Amino acid sequence: MRHYWKFEQDGTVTKTPTKSSLKNEKAAFNKDRRRKHHHWLVTVFYADGEKFGRVYTDKDKATRFADRQKRSPVVKSARITQVS
Repeated sequence: MRHYWKFEQDGTVTKTPTKSSLKNEKAAFNKDRRRKHHHWLVTVFYADGEKFGRVYTDKDKATRFADRQKRSPVVKSARITQVS
């Protein structure tokens, strides 16, 4: 976010966002009407410290993949996040 400095009469300085930077703020994924589908990132964390990620456009498939990975004894955790 861009800011500009505003000098007050009493010598104080305030920092306020510019109008163009307010326009560039990201909207929530569920509010964006241009989207035809969403992307879900499944991140699998293994016991030896390795990480693995896979992106799905179907949340049910992402959930099933994460559940299937969690059943493995070498998997420490699996996380699903919406990326777009």
